[in-house]
Amino acid sequence: MLTGLNHLTLAVSDLPRSLGFYRDVLHLRVEATWDAGAYLSLPGLWLCLSLDARRATEPAADYTHYAFSLSAEDFLSFIEQLKAANVREWRDNRSEGASFYFLDPDGHKLEVHVGDLASRLAACRQKPYSGMRFYDEQ
Repeated sequence: MLTGLNHLTLAVSDLPRSLGFYRDVLHLRVEATWDAGAYLSLPGLWLCLSLDARRATEPAADYTHYAFSLSAEDFLSFIEQLKAANVREWRDNRSEGASFYFLDPDGHKLEVHVGDLASRLAACRQKPYSGMRFYDEQ
């Protein structure tokens, strides 16, 4: 039985650039580095950066993205920091809770989001997606 998310591994094209982004802009803690990678962390998150030259020419074009939690009090100042670091926004927020969607230096799609699954489900109960079912009501 699965017990939770274990770690995320992101293929990157320029390890020093990506390491700097996740360390200096997003403030993840650097746990270890090596010639072709790095381990970083936040409470409850293990992130691996893995050097892969193909990333520069074959980035994904779908909705796959990685969301980080952020408190409502910190949201606006954090977005200001991201904009000051010239991050590119890739999508407007279309859902419950404050969100900002942005790209890392390799084009990985990231999001900072205020809220959690409980707040998302509460909003969806008020305005469900097409065909939505809630399984705690059975």
